[in-house]
Amino acid sequence: MVAALDIGASKVACFIMKADGVRRCDKTVRVAGVGYVQSHGVKGGAIVDVDEAAKAVAQAVERAEAMAGVVVQGVTVTSSVGQIASHRVTASVSLGARPISDGDLSRAIAAGLAQVRFPNRRPIHLLPVGWAVDQQRGVRDPRGMHGTQLGLELLVVTMNANVFQTLGHCLELAHLTFEGMVASPFASALAALEDDEMDLGCICIDMGAGATSAAVFANGSLVHVDSLAVGGGHVTSDIARAISTSVAGAERLKTLHGSAIASANEDRETVEAPPRGDDPGAGPIVVPRSILKTVIAPRVEETLELLRERLKAAGVALEPGAQVVLTGGASQLAGVRELAVRVFDRPARLGRPRRAPHLADAASGPAFCAASGVLLRAAYGPREAVAPRKLMTAKVGPRDAPAIHKGGVFNRVAGWLSENL
Repeated sequence: MVAALDIGASKVACFIMKADGVRRCDKTVRVAGVGYVQSHGVKGGAIVDVDEAAKAVAQAVERAEAMAGVVVQGVTVTSSVGQIASHRVTASVSLGARPISDGDLSRAIAAGLAQVRFPNRRPIHLLPVGWAVDQQRGVRDPRGMHGTQLGLELLVVTMNANVFQTLGHCLELAHLTFEGMVASPFASALAALEDDEMDLGCICIDMGAGATSAAVFANGSLVHVDSLAVGGGHVTSDIARAISTSVAGAERLKTLHGSAIASANEDRETVEAPPRGDDPGAGPIVVPRSILKTVIAPRVEETLELLRERLKAAGVALEPGAQVVLTGGASQLAGVRELAVRVFDRPARLGRPRRAPHLADAASGPAFCAASGVLLRAAYGPREAVAPRKLMTAKVGPRDAPAIHKGGVFNRVAGWLSENL
């Protein structure tokens, strides 16, 4: 049994998959229990109130447990909190005159793990990106090849170490065990992307309420992860300030009437919003619907442009035909896809959890890609160089980096090799 917990700024969702939920015939999963509630204690990509967040987590898990008829002890968390980012680590080992074996691959991975030293950051993913034999890159399975040097490129995804500890404390208050952490854009990509998109190149942008994050794929592997602490909640705040309404009223306007592109007759149409405060004599605020576009479009466009520039600054080489796939609740806003096409100058589409086909309509939209992606990762991989549970307990930093691969690294690497190659 696997329980996935998506902790965001607008909602907390829990998906439960039983052992019989893995459908290997078509590589899908069946979700046995779903529970989601409004989020509390999370704002702007950070946990700001641990007690409130723990209450929301407990309520979401209880609802999923009631539907699935099981009791959850531990959860795998997916979220964009903690300034998630990725780093590249390269390693190489010398080879003998014999063909490359599993032992050579294990030595290369161990050499890469020894370099995982990022102060005040907690590694949450350690994913081999690609192999090289005598400087020849793009090798997917080097076993059986001959050469003098074996190279490895390892992608290390990290988050703020203090935020990681805060997440663990939040789960303790909800009487849950912290079994693993998955970056939200990575999980969303596993749920929404086609295999061809991963092979040919793709950018999966997860647009949440508190943060916008991206996962870049090339040649079937995750090659970069980045995040911004700007999301759909900031659009709501902009609307509330622009027309002097409440946050709840602004959210309702954004959901029902908001758009990031111009539409017909918007200058002649009006919308109503409740005023701030509790004055019973105050009437509703009436504004032209066109005002929403003038507030929403600049914020969404700025967010996508910031993300584009961060990818450029990181040196991420995108394939010419790489597509943009949008996930997350904020991606459902009308006109966001069109803005993404304009900003990235690439085709864009809206992603849904396509490999969890039996979800109810209420839980099958782009906002639930991350939760279903955690279940898919547990069922089908990709497997990592270090087991997720090991990452939860190991400390990786300048002083204690060897702790992550001390004791049985070759056994763990052999397990990874058997799953991935």
